[in-house]
Amino acid sequence: MTFTTLRIATACLLDEAGRVLVVRKRGTQAFMLPGGKIELGETAQQAVERELLEELGLQIDRSHLDSLGHFQSRAANEPDHWVEADVFFIRLESPVKAQAEIEALKWLEVHAGRQRHLAPLLQEQVLPALRQRLLKD
Repeated sequence: MTFTTLRIATACLLDEAGRVLVVRKRGTQAFMLPGGKIELGETAQQAVERELLEELGLQIDRSHLDSLGHFQSRAANEPDHWVEADVFFIRLESPVKAQAEIEALKWLEVHAGRQRHLAPLLQEQVLPALRQRLLKD
Protein backbone atom coordinates (compact mmCIF):
# COMPACT_ATOMS: atom_id res chain seq x y z
CA MET A 1 0.00 0.00 0.00
CA THR A 2 1.33 3.44 -0.91
CA PHE A 3 0.76 6.54 1.13
CA THR A 4 0.53 10.13 -0.02
CA THR A 5 2.37 12.62 2.18
CA LEU A 6 0.89 16.06 2.76
CA ARG A 7 3.21 18.93 3.78
CA ILE A 8 1.53 21.08 6.39
CA ALA A 9 2.29 23.93 8.78
CA THR A 10 0.45 24.21 12.10
CA ALA A 11 0.56 26.30 15.26
CA CYS A 12 0.22 25.64 18.96
CA LEU A 13 -1.63 28.76 20.07
CA LEU A 14 -1.29 29.16 23.82
CA ASP A 15 -3.62 31.30 25.92
CA GLU A 16 -2.72 33.09 29.16
CA ALA A 17 -3.62 29.93 31.14
CA GLY A 18 -1.18 27.83 29.09
CA ARG A 19 -3.89 25.91 27.22
CA VAL A 20 -3.50 25.12 23.53
CA LEU A 21 -6.20 25.84 20.96
CA VAL A 22 -7.42 22.90 18.89
CA VAL A 23 -9.90 23.02 16.03
CA ARG A 24 -12.23 20.60 14.29
CA LYS A 25 -12.89 21.07 10.62
CA ARG A 26 -16.39 20.77 9.24
CA GLY A 27 -17.42 17.17 8.56
CA THR A 28 -14.62 15.59 10.63
CA GLN A 29 -14.29 14.06 14.11
CA ALA A 30 -10.67 14.74 15.08
CA PHE A 31 -9.48 17.90 16.79
CA MET A 32 -6.13 19.18 15.54
CA LEU A 33 -3.94 22.23 15.58
CA PRO A 34 -4.96 25.12 13.32
CA GLY A 35 -3.03 25.27 10.09
CA GLY A 36 -2.99 23.50 6.78
CA LYS A 37 -1.23 22.55 3.60
CA ILE A 38 1.86 24.42 2.46
CA GLU A 39 1.23 25.76 -1.03
CA LEU A 40 3.80 25.67 -3.81
CA GLY A 41 6.37 28.43 -3.29
CA GLU A 42 5.35 29.08 0.33
CA THR A 43 7.56 28.68 3.36
CA ALA A 44 6.11 26.94 6.39
CA GLN A 45 5.96 30.30 8.20
CA GLN A 46 4.05 31.91 5.33
CA ALA A 47 1.64 28.97 5.21
CA VAL A 48 0.86 29.03 8.93
CA GLU A 49 0.43 32.80 8.82
CA ARG A 50 -2.05 32.48 5.90
CA GLU A 51 -3.91 29.57 7.49
CA LEU A 52 -4.33 31.31 10.86
CA LEU A 53 -5.79 34.33 9.13
CA GLU A 54 -8.17 32.19 7.03
CA GLU A 55 -9.27 29.82 9.80
CA LEU A 56 -9.29 32.09 12.87
CA GLY A 57 -9.09 35.68 11.65
CA LEU A 58 -5.76 35.88 13.46
CA GLN A 59 -3.03 38.16 12.17
CA ILE A 60 0.30 37.21 13.65
CA ASP A 61 3.72 38.73 13.62
CA ARG A 62 5.87 36.03 12.03
CA SER A 63 8.78 37.04 14.26
CA HIS A 64 6.77 35.75 17.28
CA LEU A 65 6.52 32.24 15.82
CA ASP A 66 8.83 29.78 17.56
CA SER A 67 9.55 26.44 15.93
CA LEU A 68 8.47 23.44 17.98
CA GLY A 69 9.81 21.01 15.41
CA HIS A 70 9.19 18.90 12.34
CA PHE A 71 6.99 15.83 12.75
CA GLN A 72 5.47 13.02 10.68
CA SER A 73 2.32 11.03 11.40
CA ARG A 74 -0.63 9.37 9.77
CA ALA A 75 -3.29 11.86 8.70
CA ALA A 76 -6.37 12.16 10.89
CA ASN A 77 -9.01 12.69 8.23
CA GLU A 78 -7.57 11.33 5.02
CA PRO A 79 -7.16 7.55 4.66
CA ASP A 80 -3.87 6.39 3.12
CA HIS A 81 -2.25 9.76 3.82
CA TRP A 82 0.55 10.89 6.10
CA VAL A 83 1.34 14.42 7.18
CA GLU A 84 4.77 15.96 7.39
CA ALA A 85 4.34 18.98 9.64
CA ASP A 86 6.32 22.04 10.61
CA VAL A 87 4.86 22.99 13.98
CA PHE A 88 5.22 26.40 15.58
CA PHE A 89 4.02 27.89 18.81
CA ILE A 90 2.98 31.36 19.79
CA ARG A 91 1.36 32.93 22.83
CA LEU A 92 -1.96 34.51 21.89
CA GLU A 93 -2.56 38.14 22.58
CA SER A 94 -5.87 38.53 20.74
CA PRO A 95 -9.14 36.60 20.54
CA VAL A 96 -9.83 34.07 17.81
CA LYS A 97 -13.03 33.15 16.01
CA ALA A 98 -13.82 30.05 13.95
CA GLN A 99 -13.97 30.89 10.25
CA ALA A 100 -13.77 29.13 6.88
CA GLU A 101 -13.92 25.32 7.32
CA ILE A 102 -13.51 25.41 11.12
CA GLU A 103 -16.63 24.06 12.84
CA ALA A 104 -15.43 23.96 16.47
CA LEU A 105 -12.78 25.43 18.74
CA LYS A 106 -11.65 23.91 22.03
CA TRP A 107 -9.02 24.83 24.61
CA LEU A 108 -6.96 21.84 25.67
CA GLU A 109 -4.95 21.50 28.86
CA VAL A 110 -1.41 20.75 27.66
CA HIS A 111 -0.67 18.43 30.59
CA ALA A 112 -3.96 16.51 30.42
CA GLY A 113 -3.79 12.77 29.84
CA ARG A 114 -4.69 10.99 26.64
CA GLN A 115 -7.90 12.30 25.10
CA ARG A 116 -10.34 11.02 22.54
CA HIS A 117 -10.86 12.68 19.19
CA LEU A 118 -7.39 14.18 18.84
CA ALA A 119 -5.45 13.86 15.60
CA PRO A 120 -2.58 11.33 15.80
CA LEU A 121 0.04 14.01 15.09
CA LEU A 122 -1.22 16.11 18.00
CA GLN A 123 -1.75 13.27 20.47
CA GLU A 124 1.36 11.23 19.80
CA GLN A 125 4.01 13.77 18.89
CA VAL A 126 3.15 17.44 19.27
CA LEU A 127 1.70 17.42 22.80
CA PRO A 128 4.70 15.51 24.25
CA ALA A 129 7.10 17.90 22.47
CA LEU A 130 5.12 20.93 23.67
CA ARG A 131 5.16 19.67 27.26
CA GLN A 132 8.94 19.29 27.10
CA ARG A 133 9.35 22.75 25.58
CA LEU A 134 7.16 24.40 28.23
CA LEU A 135 9.17 22.75 31.01
CA LYS A 136 12.28 24.49 29.66
CA ASP A 137 10.64 27.93 29.45
